[in-house]
Amino acid sequence: MTATETATDQRIITYNQAFNETLFQLMAEDEDIFVAGEDVGRYGGVFQSFAGLNAEYGDRRVVDTPIAEQAIVGLGIGAAAMGLRPVVDLMFMDFVMVAMDQIANQAAKMKYMFGGKAELPLTITTTGGAGLGAAAQHSQSLEAWLIHVPGLKLVFPSSPHDLKGLLTSCVRDNNPTIVTLHKAMLGTSGHVPEELYEIPLGKASVVQEGDDVTIVAIGRMVSVAQAAAKTLAEEGISVEIVDPRCLLPFDTDTVVESAKKTNRVVIVHEAVRNGGIGGEIAAQIQEFAFDYLDAPVARVGAPFSPVPFSPALESEYVPNPGSIADAVRGVLNR
Repeated sequence: MTATETATDQRIITYNQAFNETLFQLMAEDEDIFVAGEDVGRYGGVFQSFAGLNAEYGDRRVVDTPIAEQAIVGLGIGAAAMGLRPVVDLMFMDFVMVAMDQIANQAAKMKYMFGGKAELPLTITTTGGAGLGAAAQHSQSLEAWLIHVPGLKLVFPSSPHDLKGLLTSCVRDNNPTIVTLHKAMLGTSGHVPEELYEIPLGKASVVQEGDDVTIVAIGRMVSVAQAAAKTLAEEGISVEIVDPRCLLPFDTDTVVESAKKTNRVVIVHEAVRNGGIGGEIAAQIQEFAFDYLDAPVARVGAPFSPVPFSPALESEYVPNPGSIADAVRGVLNR
């Protein structure tokens, strides 16, 4: 909160507006920043996340590309290696698969293969998650694929405020970063200061303090966990919610300290439970806080199935407050 703002006089904008505003301000600040991707130019992006940028900064700095994800990321890698600061958009997280060779074998490795002498200030933006009825090829959460690659940094903002701060940090970073937005959160609103600010990469946030159980929630699951926590509070259960914010590097210390405090942990992510990031977080907790745990670490995720197109099935596929509350009750009854 700035000095001119009060608790009752805060600027409220949407998640999507926070993304758009941040790019406007960063591009005004640094002429080396440019944006490239499918339909990001005069159309403003499939979700209008890039609206107005082309009109303000022109075709040289807001570039429409062909439908060629490997080429889009390759363009960003080459430009970053030559001293520019590109922001390239992959539209849907599902399309990361098409560009994975460029991301994992080129962007992530270049600094190491040149003995640390090469900087690669590349930011990749994309949207993940279900909730819009976009079916199996446009609704996935693939963050577990990306956190397995050394050399990358990956953030998954859960609020408009965190989106602006994390995006700013990513674009200013001299390493390849990936910013994952959630499609179903684009219209959600929250307090966002007007000026640019950074949220440190690799620093989690304790969204809500509690005593009985820790919920570690990723992305949109933070707000879903908060809804579950309200229900549980009516039952006398005090929930602490930790939002990692940055999945790579991961803030193990904050999560472990919360686990030591509450002695019980539930991890929630929208990706399929099998092979998801929840397993890695659970492993780190048992490595550093095993003696403090009064129950096994529980995981809540999507079933091992492609995301269904049917709205009724999709709503059951994604973790909800009820499924999270049930998991919390389960670890408390062990």
